[in-house]
Amino acid sequence: MKSYIKIFGPPVLEAIRELEKIAVGLPQVRIWDTVFARGIPKNLSRDVGGQHFQNNRLDWIGSYFEKQGVSISRERIKNIVSSSGSSIGNYDFFFEWLEGPTFENLTMLIEKIDNALAPLGCRYTITTLK
Repeated sequence: MKSYIKIFGPPVLEAIRELEKIAVGLPQVRIWDTVFARGIPKNLSRDVGGQHFQNNRLDWIGSYFEKQGVSISRERIKNIVSSSGSSIGNYDFFFEWLEGPTFENLTMLIEKIDNALAPLGCRYTITTLK
């Protein structure tokens, strides 16, 4: 299941950065977002396989979060990015749940998003789909 986020604002970019920070602390989710997708180097955006590719991919993901000032462990780097594809549709971001989210998981996520986006003054919608 995925919880898709559509941001209404500005500042959309800052809101996406806040959502990324939330995701780092939620080991039960993987993410994909429009900013992250645009930044992936062409040689890492296609499946070229091999250990060298995997190490370069992990290094790039780690440096991406480091540039945002987000502390992320090597273990989390390995599983934070969704491997289900990059189709995001009309949304800006998604949290992909590794297991179906409970009502408590969803309310916790909404609370975290509310708290992170309130100072920015932007609004959002969240839609959770299979």
